Amino acid sequence: MGVATTRPSITDQDLLRLPRDGRKYELVDGEIRVGPAGMRHGEISLWLGAAMLAFVSPRRLGRVFDSSTRYRLPGGNVRSPDASFVSSNRLPRVPEGFAELAPDLAVELLSPEDKPREVLDKVGEYLAAGVRLVWVIDPRASRAVRYRSLSDVREIGPDGTLDGEDLLPGFHCPLAELLG
Repeated sequence: MGVATTRPSITDQDLLRLPRDGRKYELVDGEIRVGPAGMRHGEISLWLGAAMLAFVSPRRLGRVFDSSTRYRLPGGNVRSPDASFVSSNRLPRVPEGFAELAPDLAVELLSPEDKPREVLDKVGEYLAAGVRLVWVIDPRASRAVRYRSLSDVREIGPDGTLDGEDLLPGFHCPLAELLG
């Protein structure tokens, strides 16, 4: 008979105590996953978040969050998109801790070290949790992929535009300008 071993469970406080060192920390299947995020990654993320915020705020459409915001998804994983949006009717007040909901829009910026399977798993998890729109942006390839579901997928080339569709009607961000 084998000896059972248990892993210590990770608490919200453990996640909150992790260093702010330019890396992304997420809780996935009970383990902390660390993702690199360099200067270019940070600049693109901030630029897109600022463009979203400038569009969302005057229209009072909801809230825009940066990559330090963590969402506890229904399966228990804690994810941290590079930028995200939650509509005002779903989030009248911003909680102090992790959001116990999925954003309406999640943005992921690929880093050279990202594994395609893990990115697709993350997209699937977002969509299963109720995220209505996911943008996966690949700065090195100057392209993006828009997901409404795993079967409603659209590639956006270097001359294309990120479109807020029905979530952010009228929001358009040219990919070439974002990745400039």
